Amino acid sequence: MFAAWAIAVTATMGSLYFSEIRMFIPCELCWVQRIFMYPLAVTLAIATVKKDARQAVYTLPISVIGALFSLYHYLIQKVPALSEASDVCGIIPCNHQYINYAGFITIPFLAFTAFSMISILMIYVIMKTKE
Repeated sequence: MFAAWAIAVTATMGSLYFSEIRMFIPCELCWVQRIFMYPLAVTLAIATVKKDARQAVYTLPISVIGALFSLYHYLIQKVPALSEASDVCGIIPCNHQYINYAGFITIPFLAFTAFSMISILMIYVIMKTKE
């Protein structure tokens, strides 16, 4: 639970760094991903302090849904057929890439990685508590 909490806090701080310090304006899908990530930082902190493994059952759906939104956002950025339709996403188009390290690491990719790692850890916790 502590590792999942550390990932969620890192992702939360990363999103705040990009928007508040680097002044990157989040697109609509970035806001949706934040809606799923920020509560994970709080609920996993509580679960870690209380040593409550049952919270894994509640955080797993949130992290899986967040991962799906992140994957969709990443595909919008990287698949040309999807990229064309996202120009009308809002003030900042969802296909805009503020960062693009090594040709594939974008902000949605980082979010997808965090959500996926949290999901894997929650599945592990659920399996361990059933034993």
